[in-house]
Amino acid sequence: MDTGLVGDRRWQEKIFTGEWRDGGGGVLPVIEPATGAELGVAGKAAPDDVARSVARADEAQAAWAAAPFSERAGVLRRAAELWTEHSAEVRTWLVREAGSVRRKAMRELGGTVAECWEAAALPSHPLGEVLPSERATLSMTRRTPVGVVGVIAPFNLPLKLAFRSVAPALALGNAVVLKPDPRTPVSGGVALARVFEEAGLPPGVLHVLPGGADVGAALVVQPAVRAVSFTGSSRAGHAVAELCARHSTRVHLELGGNSALIVMPDADLDRAVAAASYGAFYHQGQGCIVVGRHLVHDSVYDTYAQMLAEKAAGLTVGNPAEQDVALGPLIDAHQRDSVDALVTGSVEAGAKPLTGGTYQGLFYRPTVLADTGPGAPAYDAEVFGPVASVTRFSTADEAVELASDSPYGLALSILTADVTAGLEMAAAIPTGLAHINDQTIADDAHAPFGGLGESGNASRFGGPAANIEAYTDTRWITVHSAIPSY
Repeated sequence: MDTGLVGDRRWQEKIFTGEWRDGGGGVLPVIEPATGAELGVAGKAAPDDVARSVARADEAQAAWAAAPFSERAGVLRRAAELWTEHSAEVRTWLVREAGSVRRKAMRELGGTVAECWEAAALPSHPLGEVLPSERATLSMTRRTPVGVVGVIAPFNLPLKLAFRSVAPALALGNAVVLKPDPRTPVSGGVALARVFEEAGLPPGVLHVLPGGADVGAALVVQPAVRAVSFTGSSRAGHAVAELCARHSTRVHLELGGNSALIVMPDADLDRAVAAASYGAFYHQGQGCIVVGRHLVHDSVYDTYAQMLAEKAAGLTVGNPAEQDVALGPLIDAHQRDSVDALVTGSVEAGAKPLTGGTYQGLFYRPTVLADTGPGAPAYDAEVFGPVASVTRFSTADEAVELASDSPYGLALSILTADVTAGLEMAAAIPTGLAHINDQTIADDAHAPFGGLGESGNASRFGGPAANIEAYTDTRWITVHSAIPSY
């Protein structure tokens, strides 16, 4: 970690405003959750830094928007090449800073590259249309950049979940001020700043300001920030949405989830358990689209629960920088204690622990709880940890009712040999994403992504339609050959 994008260490104790400079909030130690070791020291922004960055971004945005579309596309294409060129270095940071196992880090980086190539295609998309008119006039719409976009990103997939907002916003001619999570300021912030520096993005178009909630709040209320993209918890998302509403700022929310996986009696149990284990324990369960609730038909419930418990008990947990393990550490002690409280509360409420429920340091064993259901904390809440709650149902209608009975509406999985029946069930359950005969971890750069209810305000990520809608305004323009007679 001493060479390459991040290895030059210019970022140490600095924030990025088009140049690396001291932040008003002091510094942020970058801690490896697996060992507690300090990997470096990032700069920390203060609210005053936000005001200065937004003002500079607002000044720089007009020239960036006016640049030839091929120039903007070229910067994105070069960025994609840089992610690939420096992939080993970036993966190492994802493993050590975010606690990612190696396969998750590879998948996250691959998704980031895909997001970059998709964004590179946006500048050449048609940004308007000709409308019919009953008068002798040319009537048309034109898409224009919103201006300055604020991006607030989380710790769990720090690179991809920041980049999927930053890249399309830049590609469409906006300036961006990014606030990465203070627990992952390098892989979620510094790395992006360095890539775009090297890719030739003009100074001042992108700012990276690691910091806490005060920095996020300061970003949202800046008058020049005309759109905010927030990915994080539902609780924090509500606060962001309220601030945006007060300032008439467009807000795109990708929030929490408690996704259901439905196992019908005709499902292949060996494959179902393998898929469910992947979906439940991916990145230690720290993901909005992981499987939280396993809804299993009575006829296969006992077998499924036992097989899932055996699968979980056999998964390796350890330091992903040293071993090729299935699960790494949780991000910090607060998250670990939150997970353990939900597990303990569920056992007290009557859930039966089949495996797991223990931890050492930040390493939490994958946990399977049987006989859960509404009222059990680990069933009702988004756990954000490696916990599978297994609940039985008797009929398809009961499965639909259980899956729908949640304030969250992000992802859904239905495992069945009857694909038509699976599609019918999915149509009756309100979620933004639904997968028949697959688990819930899926996020393609060209596909719409977003949730309903407590999971967000519908699809605001993925694909040209969603991104153009998110980061441009629509203007109506008419042209007459001469001034009409009135």
